[in-house]
Amino acid sequence: MSLLSQIYLYLICLGTFLAIDFFWLGVVAKKFYRQELGELMAESTNWTAAFGFYLLFIVGVLVFVVNPAVEKGSLARSIGLGFLFGLISYATYDLTNLATLSGWPLKVTGVDLVWGGVLSAIVSTVGYLAATSFLT
Repeated sequence: MSLLSQIYLYLICLGTFLAIDFFWLGVVAKKFYRQELGELMAESTNWTAAFGFYLLFIVGVLVFVVNPAVEKGSLARSIGLGFLFGLISYATYDLTNLATLSGWPLKVTGVDLVWGGVLSAIVSTVGYLAATSFLT
């Protein structure tokens, strides 16, 4: 795949991730996080840190999930590895918080781990389909 195709693929995956995650955080689970995290939650989002995560996460999705799945010609591999990559990535944050922060809710950890897996599987699926449909 050409460098230009990889850039397009990155932007497609990033856009998908942002659209879904913003909907999740801003609409679906907004009240849940506010309720569960209470005082632990910042008054405002540190967008530099948030976008740093988003930009790096998509690199990981492409390097460790989408490109290997495209090489193998396997949508199932993209979905499965995507879920696993998201689960592990989100576990790094949540399990560290659970281990080190007083009052970090177990419920938030559980929800985040599932969400990270599902979100990453969706983004990986979109990336795989884009790569195999019109970017190759």
